Amino acid sequence: MGMITIKINGEEKQYAAGTTYDEVAAGYADKLNAPAALVMENGRLRELTREVKQGAEVSILTLADNPGHKSYVRTAVFMLVKAIYEVTGRDKEKRVKVEFSIGNGYFIRPLWENADIDEAFLAKVKNFMDEMVKADIKITKTSYSTDEAREIFREAGMRDKDRLFKYRKSSSVNVYDLDGYRDYYYGYMLPSTGRVKYFELEKYEDGFMLLLPETAAHDSVDKFKPRKKLFNALDTASEWGQKLHINTVGDLNERICEDGIENVILVQEALQERRIAEIASDIVSRGGVKFVMIAGPSSSGKTTFSHRLSIQLASFGLTPHPIPVDDYFKNRVDTPKDENGNYNFECLEAIDIELFNHDMLALLGGEEVELPTFNFVTGEREYNKGKKKRLGPDDILVIEGIHGLNDRMSYALPVESKYKVYISALTALNIDGHNRIPTTDNRLIRRLVRDARTRGASAVRTIGMWPSVRKGEEENIFPFQENVDAMFNSASIYELAALKPFAEPLLFSVPADAPEYREAKRLLKFLDYFLSISSEKLPNNSIVREFVGGSCFNV
Repeated sequence: MGMITIKINGEEKQYAAGTTYDEVAAGYADKLNAPAALVMENGRLRELTREVKQGAEVSILTLADNPGHKSYVRTAVFMLVKAIYEVTGRDKEKRVKVEFSIGNGYFIRPLWENADIDEAFLAKVKNFMDEMVKADIKITKTSYSTDEAREIFREAGMRDKDRLFKYRKSSSVNVYDLDGYRDYYYGYMLPSTGRVKYFELEKYEDGFMLLLPETAAHDSVDKFKPRKKLFNALDTASEWGQKLHINTVGDLNERICEDGIENVILVQEALQERRIAEIASDIVSRGGVKFVMIAGPSSSGKTTFSHRLSIQLASFGLTPHPIPVDDYFKNRVDTPKDENGNYNFECLEAIDIELFNHDMLALLGGEEVELPTFNFVTGEREYNKGKKKRLGPDDILVIEGIHGLNDRMSYALPVESKYKVYISALTALNIDGHNRIPTTDNRLIRRLVRDARTRGASAVRTIGMWPSVRKGEEENIFPFQENVDAMFNSASIYELAALKPFAEPLLFSVPADAPEYREAKRLLKFLDYFLSISSEKLPNNSIVREFVGGSCFNV
């Protein structure tokens, strides 16, 4: 048997031909911060079951790394689906759907009628999963032609997967096998069931939560913290999908092919407009609200939402005035810096909150106030003649900014004068029943398209900035999302099909030697599931227009 040389962590090592990366990683176990999950081979993610490749440059990814953590989640879901299949007597009709994530929990909903999801049922499922962990069953992967894979899924009653691959151009499909149970998963798996040691099942609403470790805490499972308002917003999005008869990408592609997408777009927009009208009605009914504080993570569609909410408020006889919190940025020289010495525009301290509260209190007291405008070129606040406001009895300020939900931002304003709205693109569409679409992927694709159109930013720049953007969201937005008066879901069930023609050229332009190349390839593979639709079909006030262009709000 010949020897193969690879470079791992900058050091050349030799292994016998046929050695797997799992065996290689075992030799580094005492040097890793967590159990090995995947490897990076010549810049590409590989599963540990793969054999070493001559001349490859290799690094080991653990469960503490984001791709490794995702493989843990994926493997746990596979084990869960297998366990339910066995506990329910291998009934093909008794399927479940992985709906969405809340904190460290993944909401699982049974799809069969009269499903009795009680503690006894969950105990049986967990016990079966525990037995799989003890048995350390190997998970194998086989590549089938697309036609063969579709036949496998049809026989297993997985009509969602059959429909998914009906519209995918790829000639082959990787199918995973767990002790005779076959399924498809978008992404990589751990080598065996013994690697998923930490998980819990907890009854919740009309389904249950699969609780898993966080990325940073790979060897423990935190207690589930319900987020009722977030759950309701996500659940409502799922209900909208049911009304539109679109729950998966295969369903969406089918509607596109059947020339039914125009009606889907119109109904989706009507559902969103109805929700905006409900929020406006609630604001008016409270009386005394003078400040509508809108905040949400990047690329949530805050600007278009604030315009559409303003129109609804005007329909009730109010006079809304937009106030961007960005105009209250401190002068650049006074802006705090992060640990790398870069200006930190995401932190609350980058805002002149004293001036903001002074001006808002003055307006509330009936005074005329000259409001600032921030010049992003010079990095200084400016005062322009004509930008003066005085609040009349029917005036209301619509304030949009990253810190709008944080009471420290508006500490001086009476609670009853504020109405807080959290907005995000809470994607409810699934790839299929067992593969969910992360909300962050939807927002990143939105941002890629918008930044290229409005700022001339390359995909390399946008992808490279995304981790710091996400960090700012985790610190400044998500902790406050439950302390709101209303949530608005800006995701449209059709939008990834509309974003695809704009996003693909940007992602294809990422050079192979760029650090962002792997993420670009992942997003391209993801978009390959979708058929495209023309943006010409979108109404000019659609939130999606904020990203693809053509909005009547000039955003």
